[in-house]
Amino acid sequence: MDSDDAPVEVRRGFGVGEWLLIGVALCVMVAFGMAAASAFTQSPADPTASAAPATPSAALQPAAPVVDATVPVAAGRQASAQWVGDISRRTGIGAVAVRAYGSATLRIATEQPACRLGWTTLAGIGGIESLHGTDGGASVLPDGRTSLPIIGPALDGTNGTAAIRSTDETVPWHGDMRWDHAVGPLQFIPSTWERWQSDGNDDGVADPGNIFDAAYAASRYLCASGGNLTTAAGWTAAIFSYNHSDAYVRSVLAYANAYAAR
Repeated sequence: MDSDDAPVEVRRGFGVGEWLLIGVALCVMVAFGMAAASAFTQSPADPTASAAPATPSAALQPAAPVVDATVPVAAGRQASAQWVGDISRRTGIGAVAVRAYGSATLRIATEQPACRLGWTTLAGIGGIESLHGTDGGASVLPDGRTSLPIIGPALDGTNGTAAIRSTDETVPWHGDMRWDHAVGPLQFIPSTWERWQSDGNDDGVADPGNIFDAAYAASRYLCASGGNLTTAAGWTAAIFSYNHSDAYVRSVLAYANAYAAR
C-alpha cells in the first residue's frame, strides 16, 4: 500500500483473475475483521477504564483507501436511488445500508468539507462490525433499524476486549449490565454514543441501532479524529480511534479498497 499522503486513483477495468482475487480477499478479511472487531475499544468516557494505547504502533504504516467515486445526490441530502441500486448490486451490500453510507457521506461533506470522507470507509467499518447490519441473522429494515438487536460481547477485559464498566442505562440492549457492550450495526459503546449520537434520517430520534443514525455518527467521529481522510496519516488516525487495533485498521483498509474496486 502507498504510505504517502497522496490518494491513489481507482483503476478501472479489472480482469477475471483480479475479480477472483478481490473476492478471496474479502472472504479472508470478513473472518479477520470480525475477530478484530471483537476487541472494540472506542475511547471510553471513564479515564480509569482499561483501554488500548491512543496511537497506532510504530509497525503500522499509515495508509488511505483508494479514491472512490462521488456519491450522486438526490433531494434531501440522500444518495440517489440509481447509485444505491448499482452499488448494492456490485458489492453485495444491502441497499438500505448503501443508502445510509452514501447519505452520511453527502451530509458530512456539506458540514465538514475538509474531512473528505469516502463512503467506502463507512462500508468497511460496517462490514467488519456487523456485516452491514445482518450479523446473527438480522436484517436491515427500510427505516434503517435492524430486525434483531446487534449486541457486542461484554467489554469485561477478556478475549481481547477493553474492560469498561457500565455506568448508566441510556443505551438499550446492554445484556450483562455490569459491563458495557457495543451496540448496533456500527457497534458504538454507550459512552461514545452519548457524545456522538446523531439523527441521520431526520426522524427526531438518535438510535445506535439504526444504520442511518449510526453511519452519520460514525462519520462525525471519524472526521473529528482524522481531519483530512484522503491523507494516509489522517485516515489511519481516524480508523485507529474507532478501534484501537492495528489489525482493525488493516482490515478496514482492505474492505474499503475492495468495495471501491467493485
